[in-house]
Amino acid sequence: MRARDDAALAALLHARPDLLSPVPGDMTQLATRAGTRASVVRALDRLDRFALQTAEALAVAPDPCPYPVLESLMAGTTDTPRATPSDSGTGAPTATPSDSDSDTPLAPQTRAELPRALATLRDQALVWGDDDRLRLVRTARELLSPSAGRPSPTGLGPTVAEATAGMSPTRVQEIVAAVGLPATHDPVSAVTALTALFTDQKRMSALLDEAPAEAHQVLGRLVWGPPYGEVTANPAPPVRWLRDRGLLLPTSARTVVLPREVALHLRGGLAHRTPEPLAPPVTAHREHRPQLVDANAAGQALAALSTVEELVKSWEHAGPPVLRAGGLSVRDLKRAAATLDTTEPMAAFWIELAYAAGLLAGDGEADERYAPTPAFDDWLELPPAERWSALAAAWLAATRTAGLVGEQDAKGRTLSALGADLDRSAAPEVRRRVLELLAGLPEGGSPDPDALLNRLGWERPVRGTSDLRARLAHWTLAEAETLGVTGRGALAAHGRALLEHRDPVPLLAALLPEPVDHVLLQADLTAVAPGPLRRPLADVLAVLADVESKGGATVYRFTPGSVRRALDAGHTAVDLHAFLAEHSRTPVPQPLAYLIDDVARRHGHLRVGAASSYVRCDDDGMLNEILADKRSAGLGLRRLAPTVLAAQAEPTALLDGLRAMGYAPAAESRTGDVVVARADAHRTPARSAPVPVPDGPPVPDDTLLGAAVRAIRAGDLAATAVRKETATVPSAAPGELPRTSAAETLATVQAAALTGSAVWIGYVNADGAASQRVIAPVRVEGGFVTGYDHTADEVRTYPLHRITGVAELAEDQV
Repeated sequence: MRARDDAALAALLHARPDLLSPVPGDMTQLATRAGTRASVVRALDRLDRFALQTAEALAVAPDPCPYPVLESLMAGTTDTPRATPSDSGTGAPTATPSDSDSDTPLAPQTRAELPRALATLRDQALVWGDDDRLRLVRTARELLSPSAGRPSPTGLGPTVAEATAGMSPTRVQEIVAAVGLPATHDPVSAVTALTALFTDQKRMSALLDEAPAEAHQVLGRLVWGPPYGEVTANPAPPVRWLRDRGLLLPTSARTVVLPREVALHLRGGLAHRTPEPLAPPVTAHREHRPQLVDANAAGQALAALSTVEELVKSWEHAGPPVLRAGGLSVRDLKRAAATLDTTEPMAAFWIELAYAAGLLAGDGEADERYAPTPAFDDWLELPPAERWSALAAAWLAATRTAGLVGEQDAKGRTLSALGADLDRSAAPEVRRRVLELLAGLPEGGSPDPDALLNRLGWERPVRGTSDLRARLAHWTLAEAETLGVTGRGALAAHGRALLEHRDPVPLLAALLPEPVDHVLLQADLTAVAPGPLRRPLADVLAVLADVESKGGATVYRFTPGSVRRALDAGHTAVDLHAFLAEHSRTPVPQPLAYLIDDVARRHGHLRVGAASSYVRCDDDGMLNEILADKRSAGLGLRRLAPTVLAAQAEPTALLDGLRAMGYAPAAESRTGDVVVARADAHRTPARSAPVPVPDGPPVPDDTLLGAAVRAIRAGDLAATAVRKETATVPSAAPGELPRTSAAETLATVQAAALTGSAVWIGYVNADGAASQRVIAPVRVEGGFVTGYDHTADEVRTYPLHRITGVAELAEDQV
């Protein structure tokens, strides 16, 4: 670590930001933290496949490992037999000789890319040492090396020395004798001789030439891993021949293992069956005209705005309840899907998108329900391109993953939409990387999804069993197309601007049709909107009619229920006639005018209030009709006066009951006025959009990196500073605070302030935390010393009573 310059140290901290939480006090702390298991696992998970293969090869290589040995493990040797498929039809490999012309096809590329992979491991502080003594950090070696019963990721087993560690000396000598080696005086030298035989290419080839053909088939099944195999109490002759000569070594009474040296010989020295030095290319599988891609994406963007608006408005009055554990019930998700005329997974995507954009939230009441937020009203007032930009930006940065809805977590609980367990910190990174790969293609080019997934798998290989990143990439491609970031699988111009942190609004606005201020009324009680409607017209029409179909033109249908809804919202029949006449390019059809007048004539004829509730009407004959209707029995009605009925049901239930009977009652306030039900009646309190869950510590900026590097350098200087020895001040042990009396401390810092020299102090802060610092005192007065603190890289003031001791720096440290 100390050999790195400031730029290299800053690059390490940028690549592994977990090392900065908190900022290490010195190089020792930094190196220790970089070798912890959690930090090493995180660093290994962020390696590309070839760098990871290089680390895996170092884990099974000698420690330390010279560069030529590592190169042979990655590219293979050119004069060693390799395991190749046999001609027997069994598919089992056999050892065949190779000359200098039989190099593996990828060997030149592997040798060319190996320095780059090794430099990556060095930059990540996973490998240290010169090329003649390469060392993988101990934690990484433990993670990637074979352990008891578990092979390494390379498929190699333990070495001969490791496999024979528990074997009796007599058995080791029997193996030595079986392979034709002279007996030795102790097991250690016997194992050394056996290892030398297995690593000698010529002698090993001669030994294998003596093996039966069936023995080669046995070796072929184990050579590329897993290296362990089960045997019976009386194994077959080929297995017995291999076991007697140590080519298979027992690990238990029923299990044998192929030693690493034997496997490497059969592999031709390769640690991996297929080294992957180069990233798989992502090319344009199909090419479209860029104008067609942009137009297609713009159409999808417009449909996305309509879908989100329809979803949120459907939750304005009586949104779905919040489950006790949080989230949306399966039944409410089905209802949302039916409302949007889509599938449940797509409904979950739109719900999560609106939530991520801050348009939906829980209202926080005792009977908590989901409802639009005040931000939804502000969002509706924006131009379409700006509304889309807000949605797309929220989608790109969100860690909530709608694709997980319906699956089960580790405890067997079903994940619900808007639930608390849908955050996946890798989602934003995968989305952005998918779009970056799309942006690298020619304009209008769409890739083969499998090729794109192969590239992502090479850049961040899966070390465990989780395929989350691949699934995130699949979902990203589908969601980007649905949202209008891509069109026909290719990145649109406004999607490229979004990815590059440019404003996508001007590009998208030029593609969207201008909002229209008119509709076309038809005699079948429908209205056709030939394009997106302007906001006041769209709001009123959404209340007055129901959407029947969507597309380039939206079809609305007028029904008695929709007209009653408009009357409930405070409109009168005269208002509705004037509204339709003003905004229709065609005459108002007579059936529609009759429908409005008929519903308006009956609307409000009955009045419902709270008695618990009551019904009043000037027409006592209608009240008699209601009382005689058997369907009103559950409402608990009784006559109070010729024009008034009292009911046991609540006003809301009474309204619904009368409407179900075919009447059109209006709600009445305590003052006798008609209650107007506005479409925007219910909103949550001000809510902010959910904050994405970070994938570990945030990546530090240049300012933080510079300050951290200076602090680490200064702390290291304080920790390693050599103090001037005096006869009266004994030297403290390394890492201990200096100890001096109060008088000696005061005299030393005063002298340092006069001479302008730096001193080494031990300091205990108000919390009792001890530290070592190098300061250059400037002023000493009032029981405080003020000076430049090299550790903190700033001027600080310290109480003298908290300084445990002080020592002058040696001449070569000043």
